[in-house]
This record gives sequence, structure tokens and C-alpha cells, in this order.
Amino acid sequence: MGTDDDIDMDMDDSTVVGALAEDVAALPRDRAYLIVIAGTQVGEMIPLKSSMTLGRGTEADLRLVEEKMSRRHCRFIVDAGETYVEDLGSSNGTYVNGTRVARHKLSDGDKIQVGETTILKFTYHDRLEESFQQQMYDSALRDGLTKIFNKKYFQDRIRTEFAFAARHRTVLSLILFDIDHFKKVNDTLGHPAGDRVLAGLAQHIAQLVRTEDVFARYGGEEFAVLCRGTDLASAAVLAERIRSTTEQLAILFNGEPVPITISAGIAMMPDPRITDVEGLIAASDEALYEAKRGGRNRVVARPLP
Repeated sequence: MGTDDDIDMDMDDSTVVGALAEDVAALPRDRAYLIVIAGTQVGEMIPLKSSMTLGRGTEADLRLVEEKMSRRHCRFIVDAGETYVEDLGSSNGTYVNGTRVARHKLSDGDKIQVGETTILKFTYHDRLEESFQQQMYDSALRDGLTKIFNKKYFQDRIRTEFAFAARHRTVLSLILFDIDHFKKVNDTLGHPAGDRVLAGLAQHIAQLVRTEDVFARYGGEEFAVLCRGTDLASAAVLAERIRSTTEQLAILFNGEPVPITISAGIAMMPDPRITDVEGLIAASDEALYEAKRGGRNRVVARPLP
């Protein structure tokens, strides 16, 4: 037989659970979102506000990597609680649930196809659903320690970007760099110090690259920056900025700065010696090796013949 305290405790627990359930049920699903459910950026969640254009060009508010998408493909308009999609004269059209549209009022669950492979789902979320969806997206695409893109995402994107650059005859540069003597940091200060250095460096470099650049952790202490529309000289300027500012960076561990330097290698397409993604990565890696062999804390760009 339970005591009065047991009964009071049960009542308190049920009251708390009931109150929480009521709070969750009362959360308004009033946040309009697009979720990429097919294409190169699967899982990405895009909040919709006011009027926003979508396309593959840098002038678009929402930029997705899709070869058959127009530079300014369509526009999403949020007005008085309603959301509309409007085609902007795109080459391949905008489709809602399989039907080509010029302008269409969206309903929760509608699927919008833009380009050849990209499909977006329109939906409303409450703040809990929003947080959950973002966590799922981040865990799939981002490195847990540094919070930048992971190697799998980088490998997917470099293939898409390489194909895009080859088809449109535009430039694409790849910077590979790693931390000089990183093993010494782990051996002398311990792995927690090494983790702090990796996270601090990633946070620093994320502030130097463009939004459209793909910045990823490529290996243990190796990073990659994929730069669309950037030639070798411009990529070298970025790499040198990363190198010089890293040299001055003060990453603290247990209150003490841990000095680090980096070495970087750069390659660019088009280059007659580079015919595929593996060739671009190998060329950048070769340049990185030359930077290491030349004394470290330097940038080597693989020039055209």
C-alpha cells in the first residue's frame, strides 16, 4: 500500500507531464519551410520569409547546386499567412506535385521540383520540429568536432561542382591544407588540446571563406576549401590569408596559447592534366606535399604549364 508521499509524488509527476504535453500541443506550426528531399543538398531546411528567389546563380537569395536549374529559377512569396511559388521564366520549369506551374499557392506537404533532380517539400514547423530537423541535417552533413562540413558531404559536392564547371567551362579551385606538426600537439599537450586546436582553427577559417565556398574537414588534421568560379591566383590569395592569419592565431588551451601554422596546396580546373575529380584532388595534394617539403608554413599553387 502506498504512502501519502507516494501519491503526492505520482500526482506531481503526472501534473508535470500533462503540463508539458499541453505546452507542446499548443506550439503553433506557423513557420514556413522548404526541405530538400532530393538532390545534392538533401536534408537542408530553408526558412521562408517575405519574398525570396531560388536558383543556382550567386544573385539568388536561396542558392542550390543543380546543373539544370536556372540562375534565377523561381520565387517564393509569403503574404498574409499564405505562401506562393512563382516561376521566373526558367528553362526547365517549376513543378508542384508533378504539374508545371507559373504561380501556385502552396499547401503543407506540397513537393516542388526545380531542375532535373532537386525536389523541395513545403511544410510548416513549430519551434521544436525546427530544432529537430536542423539537428538531423547537421549530424548528417557536419563534422561533430569542428561543426564544418564533413568528408562525405565534401566528396558529394566536389563531384557536383566538377561536373558543373566542366559543362559550363568555368573555373574551380581546390585548396587542401593541414596543420604543421599536429602530432606534436597531441603528444605534448594531449588529445583534448588537439581537439581544441582543430575546433578553433575551423571556427577561424569559417569566417574567411565565402558563403558559396565548401569548407570541410577532409581528414584528421586536413581541411579542404572548394571555390567555385575562383581562379588559381584568387585561390592563392585566400590560402595565403588563411596561412598568415593562422600564424597569428591564439588558440587557448588551459589558459595558454597553442601556436600553430599550416601548409596549403592548390590546384585548379580547367587544366589539361586534370580530367576528373580524383585528378583535381591529387594535384592539390601534390602541391600540399611540395609546401611541406619546402619547409612548411607556406602555400604552393600548382600552375598551368
